[in-house]
Order: sequence, then structure tokens, then C-alpha cells
Amino acid sequence: MNTKLLIGAAFALSLGSTAAFAQDCAPSKWGADDTIGSANLVSPERTLAATKLIKQGKSMPLGITIGSDTPAFPPRSLNLQVVQPNQQGGVKLSGFGYEGNYNDDILQTWIGIGSQLDGLGHLGEGGMYYNCLDEKEISVITGLTKLGTHAVPPLVGRGVVLDMAAQAGVDVMQAGQSFGSTEIKAAAEAQGVTIGEGDIVLFHTGWTEGMFESDPTAWGSAEPGITNEGAVYMASLNPMAVGADTWGLDVIPPAEGDKVFYGHVTLLKENGIYILETMNVGPLVREGVSEFMFVLGQPRIQGTVQAMINPVALY
Repeated sequence: MNTKLLIGAAFALSLGSTAAFAQDCAPSKWGADDTIGSANLVSPERTLAATKLIKQGKSMPLGITIGSDTPAFPPRSLNLQVVQPNQQGGVKLSGFGYEGNYNDDILQTWIGIGSQLDGLGHLGEGGMYYNCLDEKEISVITGLTKLGTHAVPPLVGRGVVLDMAAQAGVDVMQAGQSFGSTEIKAAAEAQGVTIGEGDIVLFHTGWTEGMFESDPTAWGSAEPGITNEGAVYMASLNPMAVGADTWGLDVIPPAEGDKVFYGHVTLLKENGIYILETMNVGPLVREGVSEFMFVLGQPRIQGTVQAMINPVALY
């Protein structure tokens, strides 16, 4: 059986098994009515501090280019059509006052493909999501009634890249190769950086640059990533977001004894911390950039669980 299908089945089983073990829910530290979680950490002070990290005046896109052949967690897919409305047979649009012609796009897609923001309504446990919100209350077919990514303010702050591949002594980490608090602390120490409250922390594993084009099937079937314990450690640092150059942040297959994608539950549901996936951090690492100004303004589609994104690193 395809490895990706096995992962999907394990994911579904793990979610189903938690329903019978719903735990008591503690309200968010930002209040019982909060719906934006760690985005509360965006502040004028942190934004101004982040501007001081711009030393060279350079910018770098952190998103990758995607298409209909981009591997994605099943059953996600993307289909783009370019059309020329009312221009069949070369008909021109004389109503413009000239012989006009134009192209338009029709996009039929799941949103969770490629570089993406995982909102707080993405992964929960026992039917509950961030801040004790029940799936029966917020999950409707026309869009989330709460926790939609359209309501997330621009995420602006200090970005940090931790080179986990270098810490592991490789250019590209292997599928199933994991890192937890010990490795994260070692990488930060080696780079001479600290992680502060409100930071956007991105892990470099080399996975996307090393595998996306050469073996897309393998790229989308498994990945190196963070352990359940590593996610708990990251949450303890109170970052604004945690991400990686992998499609799912968590290590797949999971580390021995770990739950599948439980880092998502820890960050999103338990702590209101956003997840950033398939971040193009390799160029920053090669330039020796460990910290930068991070800017994200996501599409504001009402009620979306995730968002296709292209954040910008300014340094």
C-alpha cells in the first residue's frame, strides 16, 4: 500500500480513537472568548524590534510554487484552468473601445497544499478545538464559524531559522528522522540565537529542497520533523508560530511512542500557536541568516481552516 495512504489511515484512526477520551478543557490564557491565540503577541513593540533585523535590505519569499502535480496529504488536490470568457474563436471585446482580450482563472482546490498556514481550527482532539470550542459549534460546511484564518491579523515579528540538518550533520534529513528539545537547544546554541516570546520559529531540514523536485512521491509520503516532546518544548517558549521546510512539521513516520501529528494538537489546540508548513528557508540558511523580520498577510477567505501563503523574510 502507498505510504501516504498508510499515513492517512493512521491519522484518521488516531483522531477517531481520541473521541472517547475527551479531556477537561482549560480556557486560553488570552481569555475564554479568544479566537486568535498567539496572534495576540503581535504588537507595535515587537514589530519595531523586528525592523532592526533588516541589515542588508534584502527580501526572500518563504513560499514555494505549487501546481496540480504538487504532492499533498490525501485526498487534497488542485486544478487550475485559464479561460478567456466570451472570446471563443478569437472574438475580441469591442465594447472596451478597442479590440481587448483577457485571461481569467478558475481554481478548484483544497487549500492545504504547498506553503500554508494552519489555523487554530485545523486539528483538535476529542471533538474539541482551541479554547474549548466544540466541533459541533464551529465546523459547518460553509466555513468555520470561529477560528477561521480570515480573522488572523497580519503575523509580523522576529523570525528565527534553526538549521536542524546541520545539527544532525547532514544536508538533508531523512524521512522519519526526528528532533526534540535537546536537538533544538543544540541548534540554537550552535547558531548563537535564542528564541523569544512572539517569535516565528522555522526549522530547516533540507527536505523540500532535497526531495520536492527529485522525488515528489517520497517528499509527500513521509518527512523528518519534530517529536511530540519537541512540540511541548516549543510551546513552552510562547512563539507566535512554528514551522518547517516540510509539508507537515511533525515527523512522519512518528518517533517510537509518539502519536501521529500530535505536535499539531499541542501547538494549535492546546496553545493557540500557528503552524507554517513548506517554508522555503534553505536560501536563508545558505546566506547565514539566523534571524530576520517575518511578514505574513494571508488571504482573507471567510471561514477557512488553512491558508495558502507566501510570507516574506526581510533581512
